[in-house]
Amino acid sequence: MGIFASVNGNVVPAEQARVSVLDNGFTFGDAVYETLRTYRGRPFHLDRHLERLRASAARLGFAAPSGDEVFARRLDELLARAGNEESYIRIILTRGEGDISYRFDRVTGPTLVMVVKPFEPPPARDYAEGIAIVIASVRRNHPRALDPAIKSNNLLNNILAVREGQGRGAAEAILLNDLGEVAEGASSNVFVVKAGRVSTPPLDAGILSGITRRIVLDLCRELGIPAREETLIAADLFAADEVFITSTTKEAAPVRTVDGKLVGAGGPGPVHQRILQAYRDYALRSVSR
Repeated sequence: MGIFASVNGNVVPAEQARVSVLDNGFTFGDAVYETLRTYRGRPFHLDRHLERLRASAARLGFAAPSGDEVFARRLDELLARAGNEESYIRIILTRGEGDISYRFDRVTGPTLVMVVKPFEPPPARDYAEGIAIVIASVRRNHPRALDPAIKSNNLLNNILAVREGQGRGAAEAILLNDLGEVAEGASSNVFVVKAGRVSTPPLDAGILSGITRRIVLDLCRELGIPAREETLIAADLFAADEVFITSTTKEAAPVRTVDGKLVGAGGPGPVHQRILQAYRDYALRSVSR
C-alpha cells in the first residue's frame, strides 16, 4: 500500500519517479490533468475523464496516446502495484521534453504520468454539519485569457484563491468572474437550492465542465428535482435554503456557512441529502458493471 507512479508506463514508488527537468510540463506548465478516485477499487468514470483530458490536450495543440486502453492498462497496473483499498488518482499529460524554448517542433512527447495514493475521504463531520466556504477576492481567469474548458496544470489562479480561503478558515473558496457572477470553487462546482429548485452557474460563466456537476444535474432529473443552469451572484448564496459543492473527491459536500453567515438553517438540507445518497448509489453501480 502507498503512493506509486507510472511514468510512460514505468511503475515505481512515487519517490523514485523521474520526469526530465526539460519537460514542458515542468518548464512551462504546458500540461493537462485529471483527478479521479476509486470505488471498490475501480476508477470511477475513467471514460469521461479521458474524454476531457483529450479535449484539454487538443486545445493546447498536442495529442494524447491513442486508445483509452493504454491509459486503462497502465492504470490497472499502477493500482495493482499500490494495493490501496481505495485510491486517489492523478493523470498528468504534458507536451513532452523540449529545450526550454517556444520551439515546439523540438519537443518530444507526450509524457504520460499517473500517480495513485490512498484515498482520504473528507471528514464525516463535513457531511453531517456542513463546511465553511468564502467568496474569494481573486477573480476567475477571463475565458478569453485562458479557456476554462482546458483543465491545465496552470493552477495559480486556484492556488491564490485556496490560500486566501485557508487563511480565512474555509474549506473552499468560491471565485466570481469578471462580471461579479458566481463562477466555481477553486476545486469544485457550486450549487444552490431555493424553494426546492437546484441551480448552478452555466458553462459560459467561465467554468470547467465538471464531471460530478454533470452527473448531479442528471440525477436531479431522475429524482424529479427541478434543476437548471443559470447565472448566480453572491447574494444568491446568502439567500439560498441550501448550498453544496461538488467534485470527484468531495462528491457533494453541504455548506454550512458562506463568509461566516449561516446558509438556511445551517448544515445539510433535505435536497442535498437526497442528491448525495443518489450520487453514492450511482457511483457504486457504475463500478460494478
